[in-house]
Amino acid sequence: MLTKIYENPAVYRVDVPLPDNPLKNLNCYVIQDSGETLIIDTGFNRKECLDALLEGLAELDADWEKTNLFLTHLHADHTGLAPTLMKDKPGKMYMSRVDYAVLEGLMVGEVWKVSDANFIAEGFTQEQINILHSGNPARGFEPECFFDVEELEDGDVITVGKWKFQCILVPGHTPGQMLLYQREEQLLFTADHILFDITPNITCWVGTADSLGNYLDSLVKTRDIPIRTALPAHRKNDMNVYERMDEIVEHHLKRMKETVDAIQQFPGSHATKIAACLRWSMRGKTWEEFPLSQRWFAVGETIAHLDYLVCRGYAERKVVDGKNAYWLTMDGALCKSKLDCIWKNYRAK
Repeated sequence: MLTKIYENPAVYRVDVPLPDNPLKNLNCYVIQDSGETLIIDTGFNRKECLDALLEGLAELDADWEKTNLFLTHLHADHTGLAPTLMKDKPGKMYMSRVDYAVLEGLMVGEVWKVSDANFIAEGFTQEQINILHSGNPARGFEPECFFDVEELEDGDVITVGKWKFQCILVPGHTPGQMLLYQREEQLLFTADHILFDITPNITCWVGTADSLGNYLDSLVKTRDIPIRTALPAHRKNDMNVYERMDEIVEHHLKRMKETVDAIQQFPGSHATKIAACLRWSMRGKTWEEFPLSQRWFAVGETIAHLDYLVCRGYAERKVVDGKNAYWLTMDGALCKSKLDCIWKNYRAK
């Protein structure tokens, strides 16, 4: 379904379904001006996504000779159809240099093997990892092949007709997620950096020491941008973007304190044991009832919170019998007090 959501510049939204996924949909945005078109993200590499995307684009009657594709970040629900959509077409595909390098490592390198080993060290079994090879949407619906892009850096500009869009690098959700910003209209395409009725997943990444710290710093960076309209990659925007950033910051402080409590209660535990102690929005299900793929995401986010504590010396990580184990380096109450002080840096001034 195609909906015009912004007049000047002309911005349309194609509602791309994400079947069997808690995200429900991808908001594929299409910007048009003076005969030029820019598509933002694609959906999973699966027929339902492709059909919806092509149906929406057909209504716009875009000139493929003047149509480019911008990929906000490497996740399969954003890049999955990129080479399929742009095959044999002259347009460019844009992506941040940082995320493109990570995507290459995932698709043609050894990153998945390293990631699998990390999750086994955090409490997953090899059998569970084998199941995830086919049941994890991050793997099952990735692009059909690796593809060339024009690599972007923070501050680069993409033009669509007379309109200029600034690229803003916001590491956190992925190491190199990138937003598009139209300064005169104060229009921001927030990708998965800011979502409004779900919280962006912040997970561990091979080669990244502190994903959560990076994400919180990126929120501070984004808060300094004048934003009149924020367009998220999933679901709706039904609240003030600055208030939403404040909510996300407080969410992670609450999660961090839960993590501290879990380590104090079960010292020497791996991330899977700690994750099982935390509160997750899964409609009242117990940890054991969570779908395995959702447990994988939850453990990844737990590792990101543990990394944050370890990087600041509030917790330590040791290998015990082949598994990672975590201990606090101070009393839990003192640790949470220190976190309260740090969090002042992430809140609106």
